[in-house]
Amino acid sequence: MPAKSKAQQMAAGAALSAKRGETPKNELKGASKSMEKSMTEKELDELASTRRKGKPERVEK
Repeated sequence: MPAKSKAQQMAAGAALSAKRGETPKNELKGASKSMEKSMTEKELDELASTRRKGKPERVEK
């Protein structure tokens, strides 16, 4: 599942880093915090590896 925006891709990267133990989990905020808890490492890797070119900064609901 590809990321829909740059912000989502960056949040997934932060959550993936915490899940792998590269950064402390207590440094996560907002969406990345909930992503880390609810998604597997594979799902986070897929979101984080999405190409940013052509993606909007943010997507409104």
